[in-house]
Amino acid sequence: MDIALQFAPVTADRWPDFERLFGPNGACCGCWCVALRLPYAVRASMSAGDRRDNMRARIESGPPPGILGYSEGEPVAWVQVGPRADVPQFNSPRTVSRPLEQSEAQDAGIWAVSCFFLSSRWRGRGLSHRMLAAAIDHARAGGARFLDACPIDHAKQPKSVALISARLRSSMPPASRSSPGARTADR
Repeated sequence: MDIALQFAPVTADRWPDFERLFGPNGACCGCWCVALRLPYAVRASMSAGDRRDNMRARIESGPPPGILGYSEGEPVAWVQVGPRADVPQFNSPRTVSRPLEQSEAQDAGIWAVSCFFLSSRWRGRGLSHRMLAAAIDHARAGGARFLDACPIDHAKQPKSVALISARLRSSMPPASRSSPGARTADR
């Protein structure tokens, strides 16, 4: 069955949709998609409510930090995509990416796909690759010259979406693998 999806950048007026998709627990264990935005010591000291408020402030300040996928008007999926500088922890050798030089990491033309989240009832239906395609389109429209992504081979939590399968089915050839010993971000 082909599922019709529509995509929209997450703007302040779409906060209620983002919050509904993430649910009362903030997607995965209260993360609220700040894992690659804030250093571990900072986010670990925050409550789930503080992380939610941080993400809400980020969305309200713009530009949109990602896109929502909708089916029949309901938010069913999220992909975080934007300038790599917006997710500074993405550039750490201790997370999911091979670090760039600081000047490159701050370049507004270098973007990253750094998180996927699908509502549990929509998982396993092949939507991740469609979200990735929408993220690529969004990045192009936003002026990205390069789009970086680090597939996760092994999800650490059952709510995680293993990004490798979506990446391999997309039109993006892998640029490199994470460095040996790099940890994947908890999702």
